[in-house]
Amino acid sequence: MQYAHLGRTGLKVSRLALGTMNFGDATDEATSFQIMDSALEAGINLFDTADVYGGPQSPYMEQGYGLSEEIIGSWLAKGGGRREQIVLATKVYQPMGTGPNDKYLSAYKIRKAAEDSLRRLQTDHIDLYQMHHIDRSTPWEEIWQAMEQLVREGKVTYVGSSNFAGWQIATAQNAATSRRFLGLVSEQSLYNLSARTIELEVIPALRHYGLGLIPWSPLGGGLLGGALKKAQEGRRATPKTQDAIERYRPQLEAYEALCAEIGEQPADVALAWLLHNPVLTATIVGPRTPEQLATSRHALDVHLSKETLDKLDEIWPGPGGEAPEAYAW
Repeated sequence: MQYAHLGRTGLKVSRLALGTMNFGDATDEATSFQIMDSALEAGINLFDTADVYGGPQSPYMEQGYGLSEEIIGSWLAKGGGRREQIVLATKVYQPMGTGPNDKYLSAYKIRKAAEDSLRRLQTDHIDLYQMHHIDRSTPWEEIWQAMEQLVREGKVTYVGSSNFAGWQIATAQNAATSRRFLGLVSEQSLYNLSARTIELEVIPALRHYGLGLIPWSPLGGGLLGGALKKAQEGRRATPKTQDAIERYRPQLEAYEALCAEIGEQPADVALAWLLHNPVLTATIVGPRTPEQLATSRHALDVHLSKETLDKLDEIWPGPGGEAPEAYAW
């Protein structure tokens, strides 16, 4: 396994992060345990979840809130030094109930959400506590005061963001600096070959402030994992993926042909392309089975030549560079 610093911190995490959104939804507890065991054996130490995973965002709403965290907590409770071997990341923001204060980032919500996550995870501290989305109605003074309190109490070690714009990262970090607080150390963003908008302003902001990038949906919801080939083999895709295939068919044809030309699987190329970015700390992989996790590890060994990277840019063009040069002189 390869490791990198989490942003500007001294903490090292695996370049592949185990995403657990499927736990309790598409993946049952027993299989989730197998996946976590396999991840640990492979040297993956960054385990990423969220309080809401397995809950209301899932089509299986009757399964309740926090199920992914509960499964991880049950796995940690088995002992064997598991907790000391992983960097545990979870998130706060999403609705975790129907009350008026059961969502977003008030100090009230942050305190309660952290306590609830710790209980479900069966641990006394969260290594990376991430704001799942920007809260436009809560001032940064309140947010940072709540996070600072958790850090003082030893319940949180680092704070990260997710789905923030570049200017929001700058605002948050400047507010933290004024309080002599470390502030953000990482950002989780939608980023893959077919979704490159963050190259405009988010990635420059991350580089400037020393935050590590942790992309989610690195395969574009399966689009970049050999969707055309799988369709030709008769494997069923979700309606959303089918629509995306038709929208991007010419690009997918060129992309999968290029992957075949260099002798690599499309999913490995998509992950390897992300890992080439120096701002990136780790990319999330969200396996539903241990077999899917095992295949993801090969991406670490894939080297993409400059010629291949240039061809990928031609097939999947980004926004034209960083702002403002991407759209102005």
